[in-house]
Amino acid sequence: MKVSFLLETALFQGIAPQELETLLPRLRMHKEQFSKGAIIYHAGERIRELGIVVSGRIQIETYDLWGNRSVLDSIGPKTIFAETYACLPDEVMLVTVSASEDSEVYFLDAHAMIKAASTHPALIQNLLTLTAQKNLNLSRRIFHTSAKTIRARLQSYLSFEATRQHSNDFYLPFNRQQLADYLSVDRSALSNELSKMQKEGYLRIHKNHVIFSKTKTR
Repeated sequence: MKVSFLLETALFQGIAPQELETLLPRLRMHKEQFSKGAIIYHAGERIRELGIVVSGRIQIETYDLWGNRSVLDSIGPKTIFAETYACLPDEVMLVTVSASEDSEVYFLDAHAMIKAASTHPALIQNLLTLTAQKNLNLSRRIFHTSAKTIRARLQSYLSFEATRQHSNDFYLPFNRQQLADYLSVDRSALSNELSKMQKEGYLRIHKNHVIFSKTKTR
């Protein structure tokens, strides 16, 4: 189960099953479970292990001095997280990582992985690709939140999700509060704008299920 699962992740793409079997002991991999709401990594920590989500959902977020939260990302199974900080153990984390659902996570020693890359070069190539993807995700959030109005932010984000999921009928990876945090807007104002858009026929929404139209549906 462990090897077959890991072979389906982007980090171990291109690595043969037998090769991974011999590699895993060198990476000091172990699995931990987290209840919903549990903190996996705190902002201000220095870490040496990156994580791979086995089950559940993990949220990457920041808090300012006044306790205001901003959601940077929400990730599910087979997704890697904290790789940048794990590869730079002298840097303190600027984000908090928490379980938004009951979750299981594999942890791997980043320094051991870098050493192993001398004989398994696909590891570094995959890690570089993953890092580039994370930078792209952050750029997308900046793009969504650069709009001045709540409606414009919603239109930007919903258009992206419709494109990403290849359908105008899709599910958001966030609940209402998480979506408000991701778009850096007040939850009540967000809900009010979604209600207006629904009344005007631009979309239908129930919890995190959206049927979205670029034009009015009526």
